[in-house]
Amino acid sequence: MALDWSHVQIFLALAEAGSLNRAAPQLGLSQPTLGRQLVALEESLGQLLFERHSRGLSLTEAGHALLPAARRMREGAQELALALAARDQSLAGTVRLTASDIVSTYFLPPVLHALRQRYPEVQIELVVSNEQEDLQQRSADIALRMVRPEQEMLVARKLSEWRVGVFAHRDYIARRGLPQMSTILEHDWLGYDRSDRMLRGFAAAGTPVPVSFFGLRCDNQVVIWEAMRAGMGLAVGAVALGERDSEVQQVLHELPIEPLHLWLTAHRELRDTPRLRVIYDALATAFARPD
Repeated sequence: MALDWSHVQIFLALAEAGSLNRAAPQLGLSQPTLGRQLVALEESLGQLLFERHSRGLSLTEAGHALLPAARRMREGAQELALALAARDQSLAGTVRLTASDIVSTYFLPPVLHALRQRYPEVQIELVVSNEQEDLQQRSADIALRMVRPEQEMLVARKLSEWRVGVFAHRDYIARRGLPQMSTILEHDWLGYDRSDRMLRGFAAAGTPVPVSFFGLRCDNQVVIWEAMRAGMGLAVGAVALGERDSEVQQVLHELPIEPLHLWLTAHRELRDTPRLRVIYDALATAFARPD
């Protein structure tokens, strides 16, 4: 029988997400539509691929048997897409870029504006995420990240070192006093929700704290930064960002915080296509300086 590749994509998304409501956004479908397509797929194959239960979906024996071959099909499709993209010599088209919320909000806009002025035929799709988007699966073409990628098919270029510090708004300092190492636990701190970076940082400084120590917890670093600017407490952030704002002040200079390194990453086979090359080079020029 002829196998529809879109059906394979549905099967893989459901197998890896484990539920209709998690897989539907990945596929750009509504949950009822995805449910109908799953039923149609199973009917066309003449066997059940998933067990339905209150927590979602789990693979049947038939589903488990099909999963390795479906994943190989996806790998083949990705290789084909990369080979086709690598042969595209046109400057016109779309480049999908991913960067963190802080970089995307406070540092990228003037760079992207200059790019659009210089190359109006290139459209930019910006994926704002602190997660490591998978360039191998074409979730993005180019990534600006504070972590060096490890995949063999990716090329990475270290652009700059970003100093990191603790900041407070001047209103907070006027109200609560200038933070000192001796009073570090007496101040209001803004932390992360699912990430344990702040917890590890306090432990490394010799002052371990529980998660309840942070009165506001959010993994979106723009929200944390703006909450600090509203006077809610102390926040960790890039020194280059703090130096732009006369209303905030770096405090606790003696607190040891490792700098971050900004990496520019692209898929090896795509880096030399014209439109990716111009964006890649422009980003390298814009960010290849110490902050």
